[in-house]
Amino acid sequence: MSEENTNGAIAPADAATGPAFTVEKIYVKDVSFESPNAPSVFNEAVQPELQLNLNQRVQRLGENAFEVVLAVTLTCKAGDKTAYVAEIQQAGVFGLIGLEPQAIDVLLGTQCPNILFPYVRQLCSDLIQAGGFPPFFLQPINFEGLYAETLRQRQEEGGTSLADSEPAGNA
Repeated sequence: MSEENTNGAIAPADAATGPAFTVEKIYVKDVSFESPNAPSVFNEAVQPELQLNLNQRVQRLGENAFEVVLAVTLTCKAGDKTAYVAEIQQAGVFGLIGLEPQAIDVLLGTQCPNILFPYVRQLCSDLIQAGGFPPFFLQPINFEGLYAETLRQRQEEGGTSLADSEPAGNA
């Protein structure tokens, strides 16, 4: 649990007060938009084809801190021409205190990307519209289903949990 201090801010709980899940920071780690065939691509009279690539990375920053990066690459082709490519890496630093390793793994694989996704969706839509194209709305993603599939694959391969990565840097 978190406690509210006198100025209304939420202070993260420590291990003495019990388990805690906190959002420490949300930020854009990397963003890119390219429209290599503009302006001629605006005159293409073909149905655009979209390809979405979604990726998630987790990095342990300290004993109780993790960086989760949700990466999305959206490629739009008009015929044989690339209309645009939008690449976004939305990141967050999350505090996970006093939780069992399995609970940490589940939170890193489901709750953290669910928190980051609305930021990715908004940034993607803004980039594409700023590039002169019609709005694009990323559809909801079932991160619980993706996590279940990832867990199944890790078990088959004898992999480790998301939380078992080595610390990198300080948080």
